[in-house]
Amino acid sequence: MAEFSLSEINERISRESSFVDTLKEAVSATIVGQTDLVNRLLIGMLANGHILIEGVPGLAKTLLVKTMAQLIDAKFQRIQFTPDMLPADLIGTLIYNQKTGGFETRKGPIFANIILADEINRSPAKVQSALLEAMQERQVTIGEDTFVLDRPFLVLATQNPIEQEGTYPLPEAQVDRFMLKLKVDYPTKEEEKQILRKMAKTSVNESINSVVKPEQILTAQNIINDIYVDVKVEEYVLNLIFATRYPEDFGLSDLAGLIDYGASPRASINIVLAAKARAFIEHRGFITPEDVRFVGADVLRHRLILTYEAEAEELTSEDIIQRLFETIEVP
Repeated sequence: MAEFSLSEINERISRESSFVDTLKEAVSATIVGQTDLVNRLLIGMLANGHILIEGVPGLAKTLLVKTMAQLIDAKFQRIQFTPDMLPADLIGTLIYNQKTGGFETRKGPIFANIILADEINRSPAKVQSALLEAMQERQVTIGEDTFVLDRPFLVLATQNPIEQEGTYPLPEAQVDRFMLKLKVDYPTKEEEKQILRKMAKTSVNESINSVVKPEQILTAQNIINDIYVDVKVEEYVLNLIFATRYPEDFGLSDLAGLIDYGASPRASINIVLAAKARAFIEHRGFITPEDVRFVGADVLRHRLILTYEAEAEELTSEDIIQRLFETIEVP
């Protein structure tokens, strides 16, 4: 890319990404802390990728997602997944109308811009499949009719840690459909003190006015495609991904018996897309190795399938990813 066009894209992005700061500021007025999570949710939204969030109940996951939907003036739906749920409860169904003698389509809660799929790993596989079909195709079929879902369309699924009662692990192929898997931690003591002062009331009435239009998100998604990726950064991403498949070739022979399946090409695509979204949030027209490192763990943590040996050694995908970032040379 020529020097001129790179400065041009930089200028365009600094102009078009100004709404990000407004949105983050508005979120922080309602949500205490969770700055890192807000940034990563924005990355998923701007990169047009769905997000899986893992954390124990009570960490304001629902409040955060609902707040962001209200600030973007988008239609929000929270769907509570339960063991007795049916696909029709999610996508809708055909209802017989006695007056007309025909069937009418009743659309389900999936017809929204931002979906919070709460406790996705408590529902049967059929329901998870129905959701993931909508995520992948961005359309839903009810009877013989196919309906295209409104854009932006973002699924934020929360799952409880697997150790909790009544949970079922999501199949690997389904988990791979999520661009990012985020882990939500407990707030710091100082943050929790602020949460107490703000929320320890019998009713908290805060009207939230939108500060961003859905069209701005769609425009940003298109602009992100133009963000410049240097050949060296591209090579860095490929080295990270290939090291999960052939660790011996990258001086990581100790990992060879620990990874059952490495990351798929979808992982390398998603790392670059997420890194571009991160550059956009930082008002930059090009991605850096730092962007790759920022999003790398979120893109990879649910895509590495470890061996029984790794589990016996009590190693997690987080440990493997850390080794990758420590070993693979940064351009």
